Amino acid sequence: MKPLVPFALLAALALQGCLAKTALDLATAPVRVAGKAVDLATTSQSEADEKRGREIRRREEQLGKLERRYRDQREDCEDGDRRACQKARETYGEIQRLLPTVPYEPEDD
Repeated sequence: MKPLVPFALLAALALQGCLAKTALDLATAPVRVAGKAVDLATTSQSEADEKRGREIRRREEQLGKLERRYRDQREDCEDGDRRACQKARETYGEIQRLLPTVPYEPEDD
């Protein structure tokens, strides 16, 4: 039995390291999983800026379409089309509701 003692001692030491590593992995796993979840759930500042920029551009495009429609309706209204006058008032109302949501940028001199 004496030849088995060194082997058993070496095996115990080797297993102790494996068990310690496994215990450490198990202990830190919830932290790693939670960290990944937070990373996936949060939006970086640059991503938020890009999203805001896309939304502003969408509103600016919508405002441009409404202004062109309003101009055409006003021309038809001035030519005597009463329905165009009503549509122009409705379009003007849409412009007024959208305008405060589009940031104002002063013109460069």
